[in-house]
Amino acid sequence: MLERAMANPPAKARRNAPKPLADLIGGAIDPLLAKQGFGESDIIMSWDDIAGERLAAVTQPLKLQWPHHGPKRSPEAAMEPATLVLRVEGAFAIEVQHLSDLLCQRINARLGWRCVGRIALRQGPVERRAPKKRISPPTKEVVDQARSLSQGIEDEALREALTRLGARVLTQTPQK
Repeated sequence: MLERAMANPPAKARRNAPKPLADLIGGAIDPLLAKQGFGESDIIMSWDDIAGERLAAVTQPLKLQWPHHGPKRSPEAAMEPATLVLRVEGAFAIEVQHLSDLLCQRINARLGWRCVGRIALRQGPVERRAPKKRISPPTKEVVDQARSLSQGIEDEALREALTRLGARVLTQTPQK
């Protein structure tokens, strides 16, 4: 009996358990984005990763336009992909137009299905985001410290990768 009670904690305890902030933000933003045709917030929240830092600075996803189907469409027919409407700063519209196929592929790869079939551009000002902090490269002393910590690793490629990672971590961690 005691084992069964321990396996199933009271509902109140499960309900009040802490949740990651990312889980809560998605639930709050998704209904607002649904009005613009976005079924989920992943395109908006991950736009910097999808488009890359350079293109993300001059573009902004506005909405997904799904094709309208009349009553003749059969339920067995495959769903047609949406059109992603992007706001682009004027001078970059041609470059984004040339990269639109690549952007579609990257969005679809991120979502795991063929969600976006084409991109429509709207020229206009893009909201400026705060620039990301540039991390200074690790000093020679920090790299040597990281190298000494990864000395016991036999695989050379793994050891070098761990050394680079360790140097970055040690650069970002305040030293005592």
